[in-house]
Amino acid sequence: MTNQKPKIKIVKNGPCLICGKVPLTEKLITSYGKQYEYTEGQKLPQAETYALCRCGHSKTPPFCDGSHQQCCFDGTETASREAFVLRAKKYEGPKIDLLDDERCAFARFCHRNEGNVWELVQKSDKPGYKEAAIKAASDCPTGRLVAVDKSGVFIEPEYEPAIEILQDPETGTSGPIFVKGGIPIESADGHIYEIQNRAALCRCGESLNKPFCDAMHVRKEFKDKKE
Repeated sequence: MTNQKPKIKIVKNGPCLICGKVPLTEKLITSYGKQYEYTEGQKLPQAETYALCRCGHSKTPPFCDGSHQQCCFDGTETASREAFVLRAKKYEGPKIDLLDDERCAFARFCHRNEGNVWELVQKSDKPGYKEAAIKAASDCPTGRLVAVDKSGVFIEPEYEPAIEILQDPETGTSGPIFVKGGIPIESADGHIYEIQNRAALCRCGESLNKPFCDAMHVRKEFKDKKE
C-alpha cells in the first residue's frame, strides 16, 4: 500500500502514467439546447496506477497496450511552458473578466443558451449573465478559459484530483483525458508543467500541442472503440 500523491508522467513516445490512486471515470459531452453538460459514461476499473494510451491505437482504450511501439508513435511534446497568465488574452466585462489562452479541445462548454462566454462576459451586468459566464468558463476541460472577478481572483470549481475520459457522441468522436484538481503533469524530460485545476491531454496521438489536446480528435474523427 502506498501514500503516493497524484501525479502524471508523460512517457517519451509512450503513454501517460497516472499514479496516486486517482479516480478514473468516463464522461459524455451531452447537449441540452445550445449548451453542454457532462453526463456519466461507462464504468472504468480503478487502480493505484494507470497507463493511459496517448497514441490513439490501443485496442484496450483508454489503457495503453503497447501499440505506440508498433505504430512508431511520435509523442514529442510541443506545448508552451510559459505561464498561463502570460499566454492568455484578457476580456473585460462590467461585472467579471475572462482570461483566454486559446487552447481549444472543441468541447463547446463555452456556449450557453444565453450566448457564448465572451458575449456573456460583455453583458455580465445583466441578471444571470455573470453566473452563466462563470459556468461556461469553468466547465471548459482544457483550462483555456478562466473567469476572474474584479479584484483579480480566479473563479474555479472545487475539484478533487480525478481523471475523466471524455466521449463526444454529438461529433461521433472520442475526446481527451480531462485532468481535474491540480494534478502535476511531468514532461518526458522532467519538466513540471504549470499546475492547473483543469487540463486536457491528447489521446488521439495527433495533437500539434502535445501533450495537451488541440481538438485534432474531431478533425481526424478519432474513435477509441472501433465498430
